[in-house]
Amino acid sequence: MLRTRSLAESVLLCAVAFGLPLLLAASVAKAQQVAVEELTLPNGMQFLLVPRSDQPNVVSAGWVAKVGSVDERPGITGISHFFEHMMFKGTSTIGTRDPKQDAKYRAEQKTIRDEINRLVWTGQYQRFNRGDIADPWDPANDTQELRLLRGKLDALIRAQQGRGAGGADAATIVKDEFDQVYTKAGGSGMNAFTSHDLTCYFITVPANKLELWAWMESDRLHDSVFREFYSERDVVHEERRLRTDSTPTGRFQEQFDAMFWASCGYAWPVIGWPSDLNSYTFDQAQEYWNTYYRPGNLVGIVVGDFDPAKAKAMITKYFSRLDPGTRKPQPVVTLEVEQLAEQRMNASGDFPPSIEIRYHTVPAGHVDSYPLDMLAEVLNERTGRLYAGLVDGRGIASSARTSSDTRKYAGLFAFEAETRGEATPDVLENAWYEELKKLQQQELPERELRKVKNRVAAGNYRRLENNMSLLIQLAFADALLDWQEINDGPKKYEAVTAADIRRVAKKYFAQTNRSVAVFQRAAQAQAEQ
Repeated sequence: MLRTRSLAESVLLCAVAFGLPLLLAASVAKAQQVAVEELTLPNGMQFLLVPRSDQPNVVSAGWVAKVGSVDERPGITGISHFFEHMMFKGTSTIGTRDPKQDAKYRAEQKTIRDEINRLVWTGQYQRFNRGDIADPWDPANDTQELRLLRGKLDALIRAQQGRGAGGADAATIVKDEFDQVYTKAGGSGMNAFTSHDLTCYFITVPANKLELWAWMESDRLHDSVFREFYSERDVVHEERRLRTDSTPTGRFQEQFDAMFWASCGYAWPVIGWPSDLNSYTFDQAQEYWNTYYRPGNLVGIVVGDFDPAKAKAMITKYFSRLDPGTRKPQPVVTLEVEQLAEQRMNASGDFPPSIEIRYHTVPAGHVDSYPLDMLAEVLNERTGRLYAGLVDGRGIASSARTSSDTRKYAGLFAFEAETRGEATPDVLENAWYEELKKLQQQELPERELRKVKNRVAAGNYRRLENNMSLLIQLAFADALLDWQEINDGPKKYEAVTAADIRRVAKKYFAQTNRSVAVFQRAAQAQAEQ
């Protein structure tokens, strides 16, 4: 599924490639306002409605669960992303040709899988702790009892999918029926993403099919059955293999994240740790669902060509049936501890030499988040200081960029660069410190700051022209802060001064607050030892 950026990157960084005349751009930040109509149902579900007719006869619609990997804990990491997959498996009636037999398959699978988990958590973990086996979850290490149980589970899954002895005629699953219904009705772009702080589901439909969307989405929130709960783990494992395990730096990046985030929930990957993907139970998943997928933790978003009164009536009709539930999400209370000493990681492998340097900063909405974002913009793009100094100027980097990643509970600022020619990561590291020192010692010239602000304002204006883009921006803004950040954010960036940028450059970029990851080719690293 689609992955996306943090609030700072989504609201600011993804937009700067667009351009408007400089005289126009300065006024855009002041004039930009998104007219949002709010609707809150008695069960607590909130809706943000943005009617506009500039893209006639189409509507982008979606909903956000205010839950991501930061809300997880060791033992169930990756479960938020797993639910993203589960939500496309249908309901008790959508996605199956035989609801009763399908339910029977699911119940039998749960019984067997619970017994597998019990045996692994006891006997296999004891063998692992003694050093008899390397991985308690690897089927290659199974006892005879476990092999028999896995065989029974696989037979049930194959029968459910139509790959068993009964063949396709015995299948109870209709693959991708949820998507098929939308496609036949003219829908397009159905997708979802999971981030550290939220999970979002979205689609574009013809304007006259908005009621279909309201029925479909309320149905999967009201009657989702988590079909293929056990077999889908293999799909997630494959996704993890492709995105992380099979990429040159994937696992190193996970290690760097785990080192950088010492105490808070951003330490583990969104996709989860492998052992957790194997182990969490249906009951644990159900509890998670009952807590985080209740109306009070959900926000619907509709953007496009529709009548607000009719849309509100449809939404009220279908989404009011959702049970508000009794469990409320608990806030994340474990904050990131202060870093007291520099951390370094040296990685070697089959990748170009590069470096990444991170600093702990502030969460989204913090007063310092805006000058930090603006500082990143001063350094980025072909007109920024990094390109002029490291890429085009000295020719020591093939690429160089910074990012200000402000999340719901914490933030980071990162510098990344890849070597060019005979340059080494050490050369890039020292070059970064030189650029940083300039920002700490001297205020930006007003002309340079004005140019960056104009570019940002123009980008902010352009990114709101597309219905789906606006939906995603609203999703992030509301999940991390409040949807009003769409309107208030540009004014806050416009108010950033050169003194503000110099102040945050001096405040957050201390040696004791930085973590450094050095990436070198394996042959080069061995030669230097």
